[in-house]
Amino acid sequence: MRVPGIFIFVCLSTWANAQSYPSKPIHLEVGYPPGGSGDFTTRIIGDELSKELGVAVVVENKPGAGGSIASEFVARSAPDGYTILNQGNHQINKSLYKSLGYDEKDFIPVCRVANGATVLVVNNGTPFKNMKELIAYAKANPGKLFMASAGFGSAPHLSSVAFESVAGIKFTTIQFKGGGPAAQSLVAGDTQVMFATSPTVMGFIKGGRMRPLAISMRKASAAIPGIPGAEEAGLPGFESTFWFGLYVPAGTPMEIVRRLHAAAAKVLSKQEVRDRIASQGMDAAPSASPEAFDAEIRAEAPGIEKSIRESGAKVE
Repeated sequence: MRVPGIFIFVCLSTWANAQSYPSKPIHLEVGYPPGGSGDFTTRIIGDELSKELGVAVVVENKPGAGGSIASEFVARSAPDGYTILNQGNHQINKSLYKSLGYDEKDFIPVCRVANGATVLVVNNGTPFKNMKELIAYAKANPGKLFMASAGFGSAPHLSSVAFESVAGIKFTTIQFKGGGPAAQSLVAGDTQVMFATSPTVMGFIKGGRMRPLAISMRKASAAIPGIPGAEEAGLPGFESTFWFGLYVPAGTPMEIVRRLHAAAAKVLSKQEVRDRIASQGMDAAPSASPEAFDAEIRAEAPGIEKSIRESGAKVE
């Protein structure tokens, strides 16, 4: 069988590009504004990848729609390894939004970066000293407590949805454009309860401006010291964690995907990097391989879809 010359040229060109990768700056996209956990993990991994790969890694914030704007941008980018996305599981936005300009098939998962838990906090003016008291009041007064949320599809939003389901309670949820505005509403007393990522609220907690009741893991975490896990706090069936990981556009040569995975896994194993991530209430969690990361994403997708469907949360 005769193989067309153009096919041979394309294959050789792709191989040559993969062998010389990277040879120019890499753009690392994140779908959240500066200051939050998404931005923080992106800047850490971007800085470390730059050192490891020997080229500049330029972090670009494209906030909006729960990360969908950045995700769509990367999905439509050239599959050459020079545009990377730091994002959570795409099933979240797929379950929340009626229409998206991309699909999970538009990406190749590269490597998980970090896992984290959210923190359940209450306004200082509330009488709740622990999670059990909060749940008891919410059961006796459905809808009377106002929950500040960082926006549809955010880790705090999903934590609150899971918490309501397991505890058998219902808050009146107010969606804000990010964790910062949500935290300000809690401090002001406009809302009474909130789930938040650790970087958003630890300063307020240390300053005595809001009261922590638990983290959204079953057990306490060394990354968020001094706050009990849900099991110890009195709700053993509750757990809601989040993560960020690297993706590249579908069609990116696997040689490049493996190069990126190896670099990410190496820098995330450094103790100083792990310590920096832990300082923000998260744990470095590199995947064993791109295939392992892909399997982990697929395994948790049905649970995400079920949780969001049962919550009734939708974004038109």
